[in-house]
Amino acid sequence: MTRGLRLLLLSLMLFCVGLTTPARAEVVVSFYSHDFGDRFPHAFIVLKGKIDATGEAVHANYGFTASSVSPAILLGSVKGKVQTSKPDYIAKSDRQFDVTVDDATYARLMARIAEWRDREQPSYSLNKRNCVHFVMELAEVVGLTVNRKSKLFKKPKSFLIEVKGLNPGLG
Repeated sequence: MTRGLRLLLLSLMLFCVGLTTPARAEVVVSFYSHDFGDRFPHAFIVLKGKIDATGEAVHANYGFTASSVSPAILLGSVKGKVQTSKPDYIAKSDRQFDVTVDDATYARLMARIAEWRDREQPSYSLNKRNCVHFVMELAEVVGLTVNRKSKLFKKPKSFLIEVKGLNPGLG
């Protein structure tokens, strides 16, 4: 057998093996910030990809905010909610970084989101449980280092930049 024929057969074999190996499905978690304005939340995540075990497509986003924005949020706890944002809001926001997660981490992430959604009311506190606290906990779930004593809990973009700095592998 000539060298060229051996290389051709080897290439064909490797190509066929590649066809029979299933593609790895993964979910990308993107952490976003939105400069202050009249729409909320100012920190949130976007999920895109596929769940490996089921092939289910994932395309969702979650943030945490006060159910009603009023001066009451300055005085203490108010009713809070996990909400999704419309595509135009996401497009006008800044993606700070992405993390790819496996099925088990995705399941833990969704459980933490449900935990925030199902909290006893009032659940939103500008100083203790706002959108930045929400994304901080989600960042921990996906394995990132965070500063729980950060001074940036009212500054979503600055907080996420801090998280990026604490995790040099984020690009």
